[in-house]
Amino acid sequence: MNSGLNNHDRKVVAYVKNPSYYSPLHRKLEQQRRRRRKIICIKVILTAAAVCGLGFGGCALFRHRSPGQAADASAAPEETVIADAITVEGIPLEGLSRGEALNQILRLHPWSMSVSLGEKSFPLDNLYEKQAALLLDEICTGSSQGDYQVDMSGLDSDAAALAAACSAALDTAPQNGGLSGYDQESGSFVFSDGTPGFRILQDRLAEDILKAISAQDYSAVITARTEAVSPELDEASAREQYKTLASFTTTTTANEKRNTNVRLAAEALNGTIVRPGEEFSFNKTVGERTPEKGYQMAAAYNSGAVVQEVGGGVCQMSSTLYRTVFQSGMQISFRRSHTFEPNYVTPGQDATISWTEPDFRFINTSKAPIGIRASYSDRKASVSIYGIPVLEDGVTWDLYSEKVEELDAPEPQYEEDQTLEPGAEVVKSQGTQGSKWVTYKVVYQNGKEIERVKDHEKTYLGHASVILRNTSGTKLAPEETTPAETPAPTIDGMPEDYVPGQSQEPLPEESAAGETQPSALTTGASSSEASDTAPAQTTEAAPVPQTEPSGSAAVPTAPPSAADPITILPSQ
Repeated sequence: MNSGLNNHDRKVVAYVKNPSYYSPLHRKLEQQRRRRRKIICIKVILTAAAVCGLGFGGCALFRHRSPGQAADASAAPEETVIADAITVEGIPLEGLSRGEALNQILRLHPWSMSVSLGEKSFPLDNLYEKQAALLLDEICTGSSQGDYQVDMSGLDSDAAALAAACSAALDTAPQNGGLSGYDQESGSFVFSDGTPGFRILQDRLAEDILKAISAQDYSAVITARTEAVSPELDEASAREQYKTLASFTTTTTANEKRNTNVRLAAEALNGTIVRPGEEFSFNKTVGERTPEKGYQMAAAYNSGAVVQEVGGGVCQMSSTLYRTVFQSGMQISFRRSHTFEPNYVTPGQDATISWTEPDFRFINTSKAPIGIRASYSDRKASVSIYGIPVLEDGVTWDLYSEKVEELDAPEPQYEEDQTLEPGAEVVKSQGTQGSKWVTYKVVYQNGKEIERVKDHEKTYLGHASVILRNTSGTKLAPEETTPAETPAPTIDGMPEDYVPGQSQEPLPEESAAGETQPSALTTGASSSEASDTAPAQTTEAAPVPQTEPSGSAAVPTAPPSAADPITILPSQ
């Protein structure tokens, strides 16, 4: 291509090594170079306009914008090339893409502004980058040639938003007075005064941000100014408001090993303090049930088979705790029912646990810490919640469960017994039907029911009958055979020949698989449990109740009294 320069001019240009040296010849060459580049860009624009029907203004691929018309950010993609002789704060942008131009501008004013509070620091969003990007959108939607400045005025709302975000991150809420510990010797909770908090003065912080921007001090570290926030409750006022929110007791078996496990779990729970907003975990609180901690072997189900497991019986404590937590108005965050009907609580009101899952968890929704009292005595497992009421005065919650469907028993299981006549079949244990239960949250106001809403539903599996048969065609004498060892038959976790009131060895309690219960307690919305889809982990054996098994549930005629303490626990 003919550049319009003779050989002498080319030699002179070749010797111009210093880019800061602008001789008349150098300026002439630079002007010609720019002119050629502009001609090329205009040709590209005209071609694009002919195809797309677009006009063009001060920037390649941009629509013409009349004065006062809002900039269209979508018209300025990162790859857009700036064609006019445009500068921003002295930085030439001609020939740069929008993204390259933004990077060039940001190098002029690096941003690292932050807010400090003690040892904490909060970085502030880059307002200079935001304003530079807006300016480029203006330039790329029809601005004429010339030098532009990034406008950093009128950022009051942006500074206020930054101050609010900083406050949300760094403010410290006050801690109300309330429970701070548990004295094992006296069997009572210990109270303490609340702890003041602090909050950032947002108006002053916004002013400091604007001052730094005005001084172009974009690397400023601004020290936040704060004010103290007093707690709502001190020790004295907290003591006056604390009461027993709810309590519940279940009956255990006469089996000493199982009851040892229940007692150890109760001791681990007793005195637990849950802070406001904190999530309680049964497994984290009680810990793994191990022989080193004194837990005994007791019957349990493992993937549907009866086995002896360390810690059998602990589910009774988690189920007792669940009912108490519900009645106190806390938020249930995770719960699972068993696979088969329990017998120490009404079906639908159980909470199975195993290490490490399933777990039972809830959230303290009160404004102060709550305390858990738990005990085992004389075959009674008891739990109470001690704290400041969450529910309105006169309002109580209860659970009501009803059986809505009976399901066919599973297909029978056969065991070979060659002591029988060939072809004979003898029923070793009868099967049991499954069942479907619906559980409702019932709300009372001053003893009168005001609301009943479905909380969840659960389908419990039935037990298969066991049938002995001889298919070998040969009968053998008993001494010639080795009888198969099979678990004792169960009906809802109890022996077939169970008689209420009689002492029995504990039989297994089954764990549920795959069902979680999002809390509907605080909203009244219903939730349903997922069906069992996989074998559950091992859980403990179910006890034999000292009352009639809860095969059916009656509608409660009166609400539970949230103020009634558990008689076997020391009162506060």
